[in-house]
Amino acid sequence: MAVDYTVIVVYLAGMLAIGWWGMRRAKSKSEFLVAGRRLGPWMYSGTMAAIVLGGASTIGGVGLGYQYGLSGAWMVFTIGLGLLALSVFFSARIARLKVYTVSEMLDLRYGGRAGVISGVVMWAYTLMLAVTSTIAYATIFDVLFDMNRTLAIVLGGSIVVAYSTLGGMWSITLTDMVQFVVKTIGVLLLLLPIAVVKAGGFGEMKAKLPTEYFDPLGIGGETIFTYVLIYTFGMLIGQDIWQRVFTARSDKVARYGGTVAGTYCLVYAIAGAVIGTAAKVMYPKLPNADAAFATIVKDELPIGVRGLVLAAALAAVMSTSSGALIACATVANNDIWSRLRGRGAPEGEGHDEVKGNRAFILIMGVAVIVIAIALNDVVQALTVAYNLLVGGLLVPILGGLLWRRGTAPGALAAVTAGGLSVIGLMWGYGILATEPVYYGLLISLAVYVAVSLATKPTDAAVLAAWRERLAGRGATTEPQAPVAV
Repeated sequence: MAVDYTVIVVYLAGMLAIGWWGMRRAKSKSEFLVAGRRLGPWMYSGTMAAIVLGGASTIGGVGLGYQYGLSGAWMVFTIGLGLLALSVFFSARIARLKVYTVSEMLDLRYGGRAGVISGVVMWAYTLMLAVTSTIAYATIFDVLFDMNRTLAIVLGGSIVVAYSTLGGMWSITLTDMVQFVVKTIGVLLLLLPIAVVKAGGFGEMKAKLPTEYFDPLGIGGETIFTYVLIYTFGMLIGQDIWQRVFTARSDKVARYGGTVAGTYCLVYAIAGAVIGTAAKVMYPKLPNADAAFATIVKDELPIGVRGLVLAAALAAVMSTSSGALIACATVANNDIWSRLRGRGAPEGEGHDEVKGNRAFILIMGVAVIVIAIALNDVVQALTVAYNLLVGGLLVPILGGLLWRRGTAPGALAAVTAGGLSVIGLMWGYGILATEPVYYGLLISLAVYVAVSLATKPTDAAVLAAWRERLAGRGATTEPQAPVAV
């Protein structure tokens, strides 16, 4: 195991070194929060794929493959579909807005009255996303070093907080590129073929497993629909995803780079399900499906390769954790703290704003680590976060982009009614029930349409300014530097 340990330690040290190097480039608010809005297609595709394919997509995706066979790919597959939909239909317009948060987009579209409430909902979502990603360190470090849960969370979380705080989005982008390469090599090029060969090939897998393991719809239509509703639509509106769209140097990069990343997610989804199916052949009686990834890595991979694949799992968790952390801090500072102090989101580009945003990442990072140590039920926390996000914000965000007649009162009513409905329905049906997000979304849509039609249309000047921003005009000009590939 000494070689495997060396691989992991070198990888973690490299993440910190990249964070330190990225600090030199983060000299303005734009550089710190959105990498100067100048990522080219290669870096944009890599960082977008890295953030959406986290520990749930890697360890959880293999676990679903172990439990359901090839249809276990649907969870990660719907994430890829959501990223494709965002890239093809919305990313170009989002990139041209030149904002920092989803709430700023709502303010532009509806006239500056949606920020705090939508910010609180988005902050809760990104906080829980960061917490659940951070908890995953305990699983990985337990496999690596047989480490205490609390110590594992503190160690993994501290590394992510350190490089995120130092260089902001530049550090996160650079580390994401490393993580993207490590995941591609570790999971797609090494673990996938090794797992299939160790299981005896596809013929042996089909012979030893029930036929439903090879049914593409075996996981169930209702489950697939729920995945689409939560993950596909969640990809369209999450601050962590939008903040990556803001890093693109042009709307074309956002569209085509995101399409490449979405396609990569589809391949990754199938790979995870196949690995899980192979693990079912080799270890038919594991006590927990999520243990399939760690078991096959520990028992079947050679020394050195094992370390790289575990580094790939660590990379998956770190990319999602760091993206969620900077999104959480950005929302907390720009959409909540700045507005509660009586001023809008900061517009300057000086060093003080970099220090302020850096301080918020540090504060949110410490909070995430503390909550992760205290929290036990990860699935429930993440379910609450996604239900609030989709039930509260999907309708006003997509309505603002697609329906000219939508108004600020309609948006505020939709956020409030949808969010409260989801909370109440989760209380009645249970947190893990599917009904809360179904009914919450329908209530939010009905309230949005009804209140918008019953209130005065959005001011013509606001809509004119909105159209200018959608066309890429009217935004504050930000200092430019050489683009990143």
